[in-house]
Parts: sequence; structure tokens; C-alpha cells
Amino acid sequence: MRTPITPIPPRRSQYGIDPKYVEKRISQCDDITSLMLRDLFHDTPQVIFPGESGIEAVREAARNALEKLDMSMIKPEHSVNVCVSHHGFTLLGGEPYAELVKTVRDMIHEKTGAENIRLRAGVGLRFRETEEYIKAFGLDLHYRGKTKGVAPVDEGIAIQTEVGTLYGIKAVYDADWIVHVHNSDVREVHFHRQLDRAVKPFGMSYARIETRSTYHQNLGPRAANFTARAIFDSEFVQNKFAFAAFLDMSPAGVTGVDADNNLYALNDRLTVKGCKYYGKIMTLLGEIDQCIVGLDFPCPVPYVFASGVIFANFVGANNDLFDLDQPLPAYTWYTEAFYGENRKPMIEGIPPVNPAIKMIVHNYSWGGYPSAFFSTHLPTIVVGREQADLLSRDPQNTEYMQHAVIADQLDTAMEFAYHTAKTDKVIIFDGAIGGMNVSNSVAELLMQKAPKISEKVDRILLPKWLKQRGINPEPLL
Repeated sequence: MRTPITPIPPRRSQYGIDPKYVEKRISQCDDITSLMLRDLFHDTPQVIFPGESGIEAVREAARNALEKLDMSMIKPEHSVNVCVSHHGFTLLGGEPYAELVKTVRDMIHEKTGAENIRLRAGVGLRFRETEEYIKAFGLDLHYRGKTKGVAPVDEGIAIQTEVGTLYGIKAVYDADWIVHVHNSDVREVHFHRQLDRAVKPFGMSYARIETRSTYHQNLGPRAANFTARAIFDSEFVQNKFAFAAFLDMSPAGVTGVDADNNLYALNDRLTVKGCKYYGKIMTLLGEIDQCIVGLDFPCPVPYVFASGVIFANFVGANNDLFDLDQPLPAYTWYTEAFYGENRKPMIEGIPPVNPAIKMIVHNYSWGGYPSAFFSTHLPTIVVGREQADLLSRDPQNTEYMQHAVIADQLDTAMEFAYHTAKTDKVIIFDGAIGGMNVSNSVAELLMQKAPKISEKVDRILLPKWLKQRGINPEPLL
């Protein structure tokens, strides 16, 4: 068995506790080993980051991809908004995405002569988060001070679409041209279900709260996907859209950079790879029969990572989130409204929360995102009074600690979890790059199950998933 992978370090943020209070990581506890994605699935794609060339490999891949693009529509006197989203800065510590964002600016300037290139960084509910990233990665300097973090409550702009008036954020569209810079990790597949994944930010990161809430409240998973497409297809946006550049992700790391003037062509390529590679690890994690979950990553509870998969997806791993025949996942804001006092779904079609999760040890995770659902449905231990107090002060998590207990130290929390959950199986969501940190018992289980899962996805599930989305995989695989 391997030694544990070094987890992503704590990050100073107004949304999390001071890193000095994170005294020990769960991966440092006894009986913790690690698994690499390549050990589980031999067809895991080669990654360029992490790698021997470091961040330079991302920059080179970005330059190569952008060199091939048509940027002739951008004239030297034109203004350009480079539009990005906060989730990209949580991938592998954030440096790869930041490097792509920097290279996009450089290449636009080199190829077009444009000087007025601005950064517009969208965010969800942590309104100041992208401002922290802009400073942390030196993007304010790289963009010559022309940067702005935009939030869904900022001034909006009406966009006429084929389904009526929808609302974008005015600052996103206040340039002659917009460039869409995003990433391909499947992330919130419980919301978008890998439908128009590349288009989603037009209905989320770049949209006003009235429009983006269709995902969370009005229509829910899948049904709301048309809003992003409607906005992107509008005459207003099409007249401004120049190109898209994506950090191409696999669960093991960055595989390259994909860029295109045709967003839908790029979307098809990313959909195939997302279903194939993320589909395998997510299906495999669904084979875990019982476990303790460790949260130990600088992000809100649902977004902490293990093997490239966020915890919110593991909460629904008892069902196939890629299968569009499955109507609703266990967890979304939309389905939260359909749980009764007994914490069970009140309407047919909503599956229960993954019963394999016996307990959560919350060692380090941020506030700023409604997370009381998790402590309500899953027994939770929070490590440290400082973290418990931060959550209790968070306007979006005032009830989180009403359903959780506090442990003074991590070792005490783990001992309590082992004793109460009556299992030695542990999976840690700590952003371990290239694989995951788990207990020996989980490692043995996943190694045993992986070959059959890989075959099942390749032969049965992947063809079904792609057929449901109208994609022919032959030219793309």
C-alpha cells in the first residue's frame, strides 16, 4: 500500500477558519493509505499537470490550443471580457486554471493587438471569493488592474431569448467581445446531469440570481439546463462571443487545454471524456458499502474533492447520476424541499441519501454555501470550536451545528467515528492529486471492484449515457 498523498493545504479565506487552527489532516491518521487513479483504471489518460514540467506544461498547452483559433473578429481598438468561474480555482490548488486565465490574456494581446482586456470572475453565493483568487494568483497584476469579481446580485442586463427575457450580469457583457474560460470537470453533475456542461456558466456564473435560481429552485436538475443554452444562443450573446478555452480535466489531473470558436463542438468532446473517465470513478465509489467520510479541503462542504469527485456526488453515489432515466438525485436544493420530518423523501422518484455514509468527520471545510442538509441527514462531527463557531455565524449555515457534535481534536473525532459507525472504512475528501486517500479496507475493496466497473462502463453504461445525449462517441474517443 502507498503512503498517503499530500492533501491540498488550507487556504486563508474569510469563508474558512484561520489555517493555524487546522492542526492535523485526516490523511495523517493511522491506517490511511492512498490509491492512484491509474492503479484503478489503466486507461486513465496521461496528465500534463501535475508533472515534471510543472505549470509550464499548462501554459504551453494553452498557447498551442489558442494559436489555432480564429481571433480575427477582435480588433486592436476593441474591448474584451475574459469570463471565468470560481470553481476553476479549486482544481489542484487553483494554479493550473489561473495559468490558463493568464495565457488567454497574453494570446489575445499577441494575436489581435487589443489592449483593453478585462477579467470578469463569476461566483455563486460566496460573493467575495473570486476577489480573493484574483489577488492570490496575481491576476490583478497580469490584467493590468482590469479585474472584477462579479456576483449574481450585481446589476443585471435583460437578454431576449427564444423563451423570453432572461437576465445576465451587466459587467460580464460590457465589452465588445466575451471569451469563455472554464474547465471540464463534471463537478455538479447532480444539477446539470452532464447536459450542456460547457454552456452551463451562461445560466450560472454569468447570470443574475433570478435566472440562475432556475437550477436550484424553480425547475431543478435537468429541466433548468435550457436556460443556459437559451442565453448563449441569444442574438445578444452570439454577437459578442469570440471563443472558449477550457482546462481539460480528468479525475487524475489536467490532461490539456481545449479551445474552440464553436462552443457546442467543444461541449461534445468534453461530454464524452467526462462520462468515460468521471463515470468510472463515480460508479466505482458507488460500490462502497459503508464508510466514514472525512472532509478536509478548502471549499464548502459539497465541493470537497476525492479522486476528482466532489462530496455532493458521493452523497448520490447509490444512484447513477449520469443516467437520464434516473429523474432526480438524492441531493439538490430542489429536492431538499421534498424531504419530510423523518428525513426521508416525501415524493416518489427521489432516492435516499447514500446509505453507505455512516458518519462525517468535518476536519476542515468552508462556510458560504447552504450545507445544513448534510449534517441533518448524516451524523457529523466537527473538529474544533473555532470551526463550529464559524459555521454557526455563517448566515447560510445557522442550523449546521444544531445537527452536529464537536470534537476538540481530530484524533478524538476519528476514535468516536470508528466506535459509533462500527466500520474501519474511510474515504477522505481532501483534494489528493492523482488519486485519493482512504483506509486500507477501502483500498482493498476498490482495487477488487475496479476491473469489472471499468468493463461495465465501457461496454454498457457509456454507450447508454452518450445515446441519451445524442452523441456519437466514435469520432471523439
